Amino acid sequence: MQPPPKPRILFVDDEPDLLAAIARTLRSEHFKVVTASSAVAALEMLEREGPFAVIVSDLRMPGMDGIGLLRTTRELYPDTVRVLFTGQPDLDNAVAAVNEGAIFRFVTKPCSRVILALTVKSAVEQHRLIVAERELLQQTLRGSIKALTDVLGLASPLAFGRATRLRQSVASLAAALKVPESWHIEVAAMLSQIGSVILPTPTLEKAYQGEEMTEAELEMVRRVPSVTEQVLGNIPRLEPVMEILRCQQKHFDGTGPPEWMVGGEAIPWGARALKAVIDLDTLEAGGLSPSLAVDTLRGREGWYDPAILVALSETRKSDHHSNVRELPLDGLAAGMVLAQDVRTAKGMLFVARGQEVTAGLIEKFRNSHQGMFGADPIRVILPDIPETGAE
Repeated sequence: MQPPPKPRILFVDDEPDLLAAIARTLRSEHFKVVTASSAVAALEMLEREGPFAVIVSDLRMPGMDGIGLLRTTRELYPDTVRVLFTGQPDLDNAVAAVNEGAIFRFVTKPCSRVILALTVKSAVEQHRLIVAERELLQQTLRGSIKALTDVLGLASPLAFGRATRLRQSVASLAAALKVPESWHIEVAAMLSQIGSVILPTPTLEKAYQGEEMTEAELEMVRRVPSVTEQVLGNIPRLEPVMEILRCQQKHFDGTGPPEWMVGGEAIPWGARALKAVIDLDTLEAGGLSPSLAVDTLRGREGWYDPAILVALSETRKSDHHSNVRELPLDGLAAGMVLAQDVRTAKGMLFVARGQEVTAGLIEKFRNSHQGMFGADPIRVILPDIPETGAE
């Protein structure tokens, strides 16, 4: 059995002799020391080889200083524990390091070998605790969220189909814009439709397609956000998700609910993304092509984050699938994605477009009454098969 990899420590200082001395001093069987001679070199190393468990940076360096480096590290690699190492401590630098870099320790030069080793050891342990807590949280939340979405799939195929499409869209946006730690954004997208279970199917279809509704239907739709909050309010540690859901109707220019939330980048990125993809999905469900739907969003001045609109346009272009096929129901296989709604012969929605075909869904079709869906084929997107070289 292979031993676990050693935690890696990145030391950054513009004095090569000091870096060499640190590497010799901290030579240990418990962790691996890597060095960089500037903030730029450190960021390149983080991008190429990161993330590291701990980064220890000098304060004063040519170009970007240690506070700037630790601030950037915090944004890009939030799990990496940050330590500032300086020979010129002062109150202003300490405050800036804590506020901007969220440092774990502030170590002054010269520093004894014992103090430095204890500091690094404590930082490594802090990193272990951060990673362990995050993994436990994600596993716990994943189980709770799966249970909720499974219920949503059974109670409302239409809502579940939209939730699946929204998750795919925000995941593509987050990848295109290199948004770190996007799991809570995808969770918010999946859970955004939970409250829709209170809506009758005809009302839900009107809402999703942007059709005109009666005042009674509008009142039911207005209650959906409060129902969503009631359902999710009992799940611990969902605060980032709840913040996204509370702000998902806020316009980028500051108009729209909630009134207490200001506009622009103060709106959580996930809420800005969710606002755009929900409105886009509504336009597409109403019959607009992806390109015309994006153009419609652009015409709503002040509603959306411009950077998200640009990325949304690009991701929609790349979402054009050439591997769409028409298959009979008994030709479905796990991994395919439904490119159209599946309705019964009487017009009732059975499974919404965008849902991935799973073994459970195939079994659901098999257990349905024969002749329930008619004989028409179903459009599906075949999974991408990676190319392999000739042997």
